[in-house]
Amino acid sequence: MLTALDLLTANDTPGQHAPSYYAATANRTTAHPPLDGPRSCGVCVVGGGYTGLSAALHLAEKGLDVVLLEANRIGWGASGRNGGQVGSGQRMEQTVLEQRHGLSHAKLLWGLAEDSKALVRSLIAKHGIACDYTPGILHADHRKSFVEESRDYVEHLRLVYGYEDIRFVDGDEIGGQVGSPRYHGGSLDMGAGHLHPLNYALGLGRAVEAAGAGLFEDTRVTGIEGEGTGRITVKTDHGEVRADHLILACNGYLGRLERQTAAHVMPINNFIVATEPFSEDEARGIIRNNVAVADSKFVINYFRLSADRRLLFGGGETYGYRFPQDIKAFVRGPMLEIFPQLADAAIDYGWGGTLAITPKRMPYFARPAANILTATGYSGHGVAMATLGGQILAEAVAGTANRFEVFEKLDIPAFPGGDRLRFPLLVLAMTWFSLRDRLGI
Repeated sequence: MLTALDLLTANDTPGQHAPSYYAATANRTTAHPPLDGPRSCGVCVVGGGYTGLSAALHLAEKGLDVVLLEANRIGWGASGRNGGQVGSGQRMEQTVLEQRHGLSHAKLLWGLAEDSKALVRSLIAKHGIACDYTPGILHADHRKSFVEESRDYVEHLRLVYGYEDIRFVDGDEIGGQVGSPRYHGGSLDMGAGHLHPLNYALGLGRAVEAAGAGLFEDTRVTGIEGEGTGRITVKTDHGEVRADHLILACNGYLGRLERQTAAHVMPINNFIVATEPFSEDEARGIIRNNVAVADSKFVINYFRLSADRRLLFGGGETYGYRFPQDIKAFVRGPMLEIFPQLADAAIDYGWGGTLAITPKRMPYFARPAANILTATGYSGHGVAMATLGGQILAEAVAGTANRFEVFEKLDIPAFPGGDRLRFPLLVLAMTWFSLRDRLGI
């Protein structure tokens, strides 16, 4: 069955980063050994993406004995393949969160989102991570009917949240900001930004190593024993780790390792291409001020310029877990819809990856057992939030759970049918959302 696909191996070569532009321009490699035999530690972290790396770093800095296990390489999953956008707020707009949870809880979530951006910037500065951080995200409306909503939302953020780093962009201005006829207005958020996601992850990995944690790559976790009954035994294909606490930071690649968590997240695939490099004038004709762009489609298009002036463009929807045979051709269609002038531009790289969403498009923080914690399901908003998620998990392990509880109280529901019906639900959801984009509803 398609639902039984092993996403750690179905689309990628185990032990190797995806053949992306990011991997080709990585500023360091990793060579951490596999686990070799039994180990014992205070905290075992499973997953070498932003959540796991941040958790391990903050725990090690607190003096705890930490072992991090990664099935492939540091930054191998979505953390090393994403669009690189460091966005403001949560995945859902504040007005939606106010309706769902009340204004006071929505303000707590906004404050945590602001913390997440600040944390990313502080880690980059503290650990000297060379990842091309650049300010600015432009939210572009692909329908005229959305423009007044964008104006109102900007004003709402200013009046209710005191957020002054965002402004409304009208139809005349957006045509100068982005060289596309498809957009009618939007907002420009200079408090947000974008970066090279793999170099950011690799920099976090270097910081974790320097802090004294044990990092083991090419070490796949195959089972967990003893949940809630004292020490936990984490079984791998290279031995086992006995720990007092376990952090699961696997996101879209969790599989069925922990069924409660798996029932609350749905893995989905996303795809990005990188064009040939453009001249400075050509690049400014695509995105004038080197901000990242995310549009208002349900099946979102997102794009930005790389440090060497390539267009990095993410888009397109799929209805299964296998990657398209030709990712470059698959993403070229959405790219040319936005930028028809690039019909003759060469595409040098095309890659895919798997992220995780939740039914409410908000992250899932939970304690599957007394000494097991998880944070997952960032729903495409994970560069900053996953970094913060790791810090929050570290706090909770150390006994301070107030920020953890802000997310835990969101009470994210499981998908109907748990992890067994996720694939048919994925097909239905993607069909519906892509139809809404085409019909303009």
